[in-house]
Amino acid sequence: MFAFRKAATPMRLNLFTRRGLATQIPLAGSSVPAVLHLKSGQSFSGRSFGAKKSIFGETVFSTSITSYTESMTDPSYRHQILVFTTPLIGNYGVPHNITPKDSQDVGVVLEAAGVQCAAIVVADFAERYSHRTAVESLADWCIRHNVPAITGVDTRAVTTLLRDQGTTLGRIAIGDDAAAPAPDVSEYWDPSKENLVAQVSTKEPYTLNPDGDVKIAVLDFGAKANILRSLVRRGAALTVLPWNYDFNKIRDQFDGLFLTNGPGDPNQCTEASMNVRKTIQEWDKPIFGICMGNQILGIAAGLEAYRMTFGNRGHNQPVLALASAGSINAGRVYVTSQNHQYALTLQDPFPQGWEPFFINCNDSSVEGIKSTTESGKRIWGVQFHPESAGGPLDTIEMFTDFVNECRLLKQAGNGVSPMLEERPLESPASHLIAATA
Repeated sequence: MFAFRKAATPMRLNLFTRRGLATQIPLAGSSVPAVLHLKSGQSFSGRSFGAKKSIFGETVFSTSITSYTESMTDPSYRHQILVFTTPLIGNYGVPHNITPKDSQDVGVVLEAAGVQCAAIVVADFAERYSHRTAVESLADWCIRHNVPAITGVDTRAVTTLLRDQGTTLGRIAIGDDAAAPAPDVSEYWDPSKENLVAQVSTKEPYTLNPDGDVKIAVLDFGAKANILRSLVRRGAALTVLPWNYDFNKIRDQFDGLFLTNGPGDPNQCTEASMNVRKTIQEWDKPIFGICMGNQILGIAAGLEAYRMTFGNRGHNQPVLALASAGSINAGRVYVTSQNHQYALTLQDPFPQGWEPFFINCNDSSVEGIKSTTESGKRIWGVQFHPESAGGPLDTIEMFTDFVNECRLLKQAGNGVSPMLEERPLESPASHLIAATA
């Protein structure tokens, strides 16, 4: 009835003994004390396994179960102390982070060339790692990029605090600093007061996949590599521009405009919002925005952006589609990857020519906007990340929809394309807004 495996032979046992099941990490700094101080008065002790330096930052949490390397290299985490709710972090190490720049890739495996977050806090750092692509441990990677890291912290307690009181400024104190008293409230530094987008955006325009058959300009607010990769792999030739570049001066050279994700407060990017407003008013080609790009589109359209209590960060955020377009079907719930502190206001009526596209099933925040059929525009924005990295791929085909729309309009001039033509809702979007208010 039951099948039993034979005991391993001495030879097989010997092979396992010699090879090992994972790579042991010598933790030279494992006895170095570390503390996470929160501006709200709480302190959490642990031990350091990263760079031996103390920093200030904004303390946030992510519920993502995998892809800690992608999260840490996401520019949207700029100057943030990232608390992982998943208990075990580091078990599959860190991969080699260089790829070719061609029709399939954009130069990096992860989301940026280096670590973007200010520090990480974990419950249990895996001192053995194992993965076929791993070339170094998470500890070595953090040290090499001068990023502090703490293990042994009750991340459940930290997360509960952040959910109850909201995202909180914090300090990571390492070594001798860990024994010092917590900083005074006035000493905490708030990165959201700075224009973080200007820090992470490209300083000069550059191109990717120049032989692509459709030309798309990308406003870089802190682009994740997988956004660019998703466009390149669908045949797009990209020109990546600084966040405040006036696209209107060169817009006739392109078949579409893409607005990327980015860190911080969208209200710091007024210059970009005003440029995009002019583009929307005067240009009829497709525009697609993700995360910060969605917020810039919303502000340009006349909506306001507000700071959420603790934001949405993780790979399991459900969103409800309020309208149909391309691969998206109204009334369907999609599971999405997210990383944002700000959102657009939900109001009724929406600005003329616009309508809500998605709404969050948990907190009813706006997860996307789009131009109406009557406006004659082809504009879509989503607060979540269709490209994931990591996370679900429920909405990945939105990239295909966008690139195909640009391609069809290029081929057909200014004729109306059937690709993303709206399918009517069974009930008006305004009724759905009222139901979730």
